[in-house]
Amino acid sequence: MIRKSLEEGVCTLRLDRAEKKNALTGAMYADLAEALEEGNSDGSVRCHLICGQPGTFTAGNDIADFLQFAGKNDLSDTPVIRFLKAVALNEKPIVAAVDGLAIGVGTTLLMHCDMVFATKTSTFKTPFVDLGLVPEAGSSLLAPRFMGHARAFELLCLGATFDAERAHAVGIVNHIEDDVEMVALACARAIAAKPPQAMKLSRDLLLGDRKDLLARIDEEARIFGERLSAPETIAAFQAFMMKKPKG
Repeated sequence: MIRKSLEEGVCTLRLDRAEKKNALTGAMYADLAEALEEGNSDGSVRCHLICGQPGTFTAGNDIADFLQFAGKNDLSDTPVIRFLKAVALNEKPIVAAVDGLAIGVGTTLLMHCDMVFATKTSTFKTPFVDLGLVPEAGSSLLAPRFMGHARAFELLCLGATFDAERAHAVGIVNHIEDDVEMVALACARAIAAKPPQAMKLSRDLLLGDRKDLLARIDEEARIFGERLSAPETIAAFQAFMMKKPKG
């Protein structure tokens, strides 16, 4: 579930599925996408703040749920792709507060955020290749741009775990904080208090033309969907589900 609230120009989107380590379902992706899309035309929304639960930002996709709606191997009309494009095309700044696990999309999402705050115990990992898959969310384009090929390979292909210090060093995280939500909220409020049109124009200049990013999201989604029926992917998913704790 996604808990949404609006105060002082900040739309807070809280991932609220702690019993499943905030693993994202199709319904959660749809709710996140809707909130971002609506925020584009809502003048009372000046900034978005995305946060999770103490100790868990998100464990990534809920695998069982994901396999149900992705069974057709075509992800173009799925809630996941709707959300990823909503993030890529979002017109309002996004601040993220990360505590604990940030797995898969929990890490690639941060590459679209304008400010990212994390606790020192946060960990970042993208196990796409381990599951027989490929990177998503445009991360195969964005990550090499700001951290270089070698470190992007380490994160996205090797699937190495980055701690908060490493994530900060490569540019995924802006600041490491103890009271991460308090600091992130203060930042979001500061953004919301600034002249909105000047903020939008300035942010647009930094982001530039997003056509190549959208094209890469589509390309990744096409390959990702094709990979879902690959024998090595099926075997990897079966192994993952067998070792996954129940409950």
